Amino acid sequence: MPKRVDHEERRTQIAEALIQVAGQRGLHAVGMRDVAAEAGVSLRLVQYYFETKEKLLFYGLQHLTSRFTARVGARLAAAGTDPGPRATVEALLLASLPIDEESRVFHLVYSSYAILSVTDEALAAQPFIDNPDAAENALAGLIEQARATGLADPGVDARMEAISLLAMAAAMGTSILVGQRNPESAIAVLRHHLDRIFATAGTAKTDGTRPD
Repeated sequence: MPKRVDHEERRTQIAEALIQVAGQRGLHAVGMRDVAAEAGVSLRLVQYYFETKEKLLFYGLQHLTSRFTARVGARLAAAGTDPGPRATVEALLLASLPIDEESRVFHLVYSSYAILSVTDEALAAQPFIDNPDAAENALAGLIEQARATGLADPGVDARMEAISLLAMAAAMGTSILVGQRNPESAIAVLRHHLDRIFATAGTAKTDGTRPD
């Protein structure tokens, strides 16, 4: 009896190969033949599941996003059953920093997708992110929750802080990739800003500085 093929598993295998090759060479330099070789399958099989490179890229982006979601979930689980807004925000931000090989590949390939979506007509015709404000809304909600319950500075603007933190994390990630900053330094900067946001009236000196 012939072996039954799990088509979704095969697509995932090919998407994983795409991400690995893109992490080594850059997404712009990846061809379907390269992906087939990395996956250990024939070019014909890759073309069977993804007729064009654009379709492969779209699926690869979805798979990359799923991997990131799982990474965030793992960080949150490690933080405990009720980590609180501060720990949750930190887990979300640190998950996107290239501080190990998996996150390095994620940041590099995700950035490559963003750049290609600006210059590639096929990618530009599709939304790069299905819900582009999801991360911003999540962070803003957590900061507002902390502010309302006395766990953050009552004067902070939750939306503006969320936007700033995401932009900072993205810039820090790129600076780590190019060797401008090491992961420890980037994490220290992010935590410095989280200390400012999640400082309450009772934890700040009257001159506005943090207590010793």
